[in-house]
Amino acid sequence: MRKNRIRTTALAATALLAALSLTACNGTEDGAMSGASTAASDSAATDTGKETGKATEGTGADTNSGTDSKSPAGNTASGSKNSTGSTSGQKSDTAGRNSATGSSSKSPVTCTGSNTKVTVTKVSRPINHLLLTATNTGSGPCYAYHAPALRFDDAQAAFPVLRDSIPQAVVTLEPGQSAYASIGLSGEPDGQELHEGTNLSVYFTNKANQGSTGAPAELTLPAGTSWGDNGFVTYWQSEMDAALTY
Repeated sequence: MRKNRIRTTALAATALLAALSLTACNGTEDGAMSGASTAASDSAATDTGKETGKATEGTGADTNSGTDSKSPAGNTASGSKNSTGSTSGQKSDTAGRNSATGSSSKSPVTCTGSNTKVTVTKVSRPINHLLLTATNTGSGPCYAYHAPALRFDDAQAAFPVLRDSIPQAVVTLEPGQSAYASIGLSGEPDGQELHEGTNLSVYFTNKANQGSTGAPAELTLPAGTSWGDNGFVTYWQSEMDAALTY
C-alpha cells in the first residue's frame, strides 16, 4: 500500500515536472516570439524612420533645387540686362563713329581763292617756267576743275591754256592737299615781245568750264618775271612732276 503511494507520488511529481517543463518551453517560445515581434516592430519603426528621413532629405533637396532654379533665373535676368547694356554701348560707339565720319565726309565743293592758299614760285627746270601751288585750307574736300584762269597785271585777255595737259580725272583735294599747274612764260615762236610782270590774279574755273567762280587769289610775281603772249598754263595736276613736264 505504501509502495503504491510512493509510486503515485513519484508519478505525480514526474507529471508535475513535465508540466512545468512544458510551461517553461512555452514561456520561452512565447518570449522568443514576443522578442522577435518586438525586434520586428523596432526594425519596422527604424525602417519607417529611415524612409521618413529619406523623404525629408528628398524634400530638402527639392527645396534647394527650387532655390537653385531661382538663381539661374535671376542670373538670366541679369544677363539680359548686361546684354542690353552691351547693345546700348555698341550703339553709343556706332554713334560716335558716325559722328566722327560725318565730320570727315563732307560733300566736295569747288576750289576757290577763299578755301585754298595759292603760291607762285620760279623753278630752274624747265626754264622760263613758274609753278602754281593751290593747297586746300578748308574743312572738307574741294575740286580743282580744269585749268586756272590767269591774268598778268593789266592784261586784257586771260592767259592761254595748254589743252594737251588735261588730266585723266578731276583733281580732288582733301584738306591740306595741293594741286599744281605750271606756267610757261614764253612759247613759240621766238622773238615775241615780252612783258615785265609784277602781279598775277589766279581765278578758279567752274565745273562747266564756262568762267570763273569765287574770289581770285592775288599774288606777287617773283622778281624779274617776264611773260609773252604765246605763253601757257597747264591744267591742275595732282603731282608736281606731272605739271612740270610741259
